Amino acid sequence: MNGIRKKPPWLVRRIPSGGQIETVMAIVKNGSLRTVCQEAHCPNQMECYSRGTATFLLLGPGCTRRCTFCTVDKSTIHPPDEGEPSRTAEAVSQLKVTYCVLTMVTRDDLDDGGAGHIARTVSAIHEKCTGVQVEVLISDLGGNWDALETVLARGPQVLNHNVETVPRLYDTVRPQADYRRSLQLLSRATESASSVVTKSGLMLGLGETKGELLKVMDDLREAGCHLLTLGQYLAPSATHHPVIRYVPPEEFEEFRQEALGRGFYGVASSPYVRSSYQADQLYLIAKDRLSRMSALGDSPR
Repeated sequence: MNGIRKKPPWLVRRIPSGGQIETVMAIVKNGSLRTVCQEAHCPNQMECYSRGTATFLLLGPGCTRRCTFCTVDKSTIHPPDEGEPSRTAEAVSQLKVTYCVLTMVTRDDLDDGGAGHIARTVSAIHEKCTGVQVEVLISDLGGNWDALETVLARGPQVLNHNVETVPRLYDTVRPQADYRRSLQLLSRATESASSVVTKSGLMLGLGETKGELLKVMDDLREAGCHLLTLGQYLAPSATHHPVIRYVPPEEFEEFRQEALGRGFYGVASSPYVRSSYQADQLYLIAKDRLSRMSALGDSPR
């Protein structure tokens, strides 16, 4: 596969410098931690670092799945690092953030998919960092719904699980994933924890059609998903899934309006949007909406 194409003008941007970049990188390094910003070659990592934020990647570095869009290591799988939850909480404390995003590699080798480890990390952050809100971006946990309950029981404010692309492309983009299982996870999270905000995201430019994308939006809303992120897929290398199309900013705005019209509480849609990009702002939109609905006695869906 040749995934490298010349980027259009709207994807050329200045890389931020200064701010808190060096501080964030030092905290991550000193804690022997990983960030999805680095592991997934996120184009926003320096912007986020400059603002003093980072998305921690747990249970890595090895992932048990072979998604063709992802740069996360797919070689050696190690046992969970028992000290990682406390070190992550310490890093969050040092960063002095009020909103933290945790994500994970997929660990199909573990009976609970790694849910216990994620739950312990959420608890460690809540115990050490009073008032910090936590968003977890999790795998499908292999369809282990007891494991999902383990995560939800620790009280994350947001439960994020990305469907990533349209179901037709799963065989080539997410060959070990299951679209319906992902929808079921989001639905169960919404039904099980009325206070949790559910969230999902897709990459555009992998070969999906407009009709397919709109159908996924409908499916996500049917599953009770509250928040949606849409961003441009950027191939990390020539060996990854190719970019089929660069979607212009005006189409991202069109899709944002389509999603809002379907009832999503908040939508982030532009070429450089990623799952955890400015996640705190999107959460506040959903929190306000849920509070108003609760006051009126309306269903959170």
